[in-house]
Amino acid sequence: MADTEPYVRADVRAFLDMLESIGRPGVEEIGAEEGRKGMRVLGAMAEAPARDLAVIRDLTCPGPGGDIPLRFYDAKESRGPGPVAVFLHGGGFVIGDLEVYNNLCTEIAVALDVPVVSVDYRLAPEHPFPAAPDDCEAAARWIAGSPEALGREVTGLVILGDSAGGNLTIVTTNQLTSDPADVPVLVQAPIYPVANDISEHESFQAFAEGYFLTRATMAWFTSKYAADPDDPRNLPMIGDCSDTPPTVICTAGLDPLRDSGRDYAAHLVQQGTEVSYFEFAGIVHGFSTLRKAMPSGQADIEAFLGAIRVKLDRATKGNAA
Repeated sequence: MADTEPYVRADVRAFLDMLESIGRPGVEEIGAEEGRKGMRVLGAMAEAPARDLAVIRDLTCPGPGGDIPLRFYDAKESRGPGPVAVFLHGGGFVIGDLEVYNNLCTEIAVALDVPVVSVDYRLAPEHPFPAAPDDCEAAARWIAGSPEALGREVTGLVILGDSAGGNLTIVTTNQLTSDPADVPVLVQAPIYPVANDISEHESFQAFAEGYFLTRATMAWFTSKYAADPDDPRNLPMIGDCSDTPPTVICTAGLDPLRDSGRDYAAHLVQQGTEVSYFEFAGIVHGFSTLRKAMPSGQADIEAFLGAIRVKLDRATKGNAA
């Protein structure tokens, strides 16, 4: 069968053409510090505006390497006992931060109508594996304990994040499933995650160049993260994924990481986990924080968050019954 060009949405094509015209270098060419600045600049230009919320404030929690910075979001000034969402940002374990993901977290807080806590875990290469999963697990356990600093009585967790944060979502959920925190993980929701070895995936070959996230960038992130390839806190599908809570997964159709999300969704379905899987055609990796540049991605995020809300409502009503 002859190869055919993949479907690319018009706004996605315009975004990719703009990147090509400005000759934006890959993070592997400019290094971690400049890459972090570049991600903030791109986010400021290309991300949708923040939603208005009653509460946005910074706080910290204790972590294995010192205090972990957090940002707390809530559409309501106060609320009764209920679940809290733990957000784990992307950026290849190297270049993400609270600021880049601020606007997306406001979107999540409004759509799910729950408090959201964004976790600023330690980054590689200064803090290689397992600093990131250690911090994410510590923060999730702290949030689950309804700490006074949070000002909320927490009855369950929703863990979600994108890309590297999608990987950390699965890893953190697995850790809290095998060794429970003070409250359960009600729903997990990884966005275009890495769940297994991506090197042989068809999508990793098909979208290696020209679709925003490149093979060279992924190789650079992997080298800086310096994880043990046999550790399930690096590639969670090699570990025990049994008893996984209800899960919502989304992938991007033009993403080199697409097939890893597909594999993980299929793996959970085969073991009997309740799964909602979205593969958004014609869009690239990173769309969740590039919604001004690619406006069609807003509907995708709304569909994804809507599915989380359905599962969360079912879980909380079940707990109240």
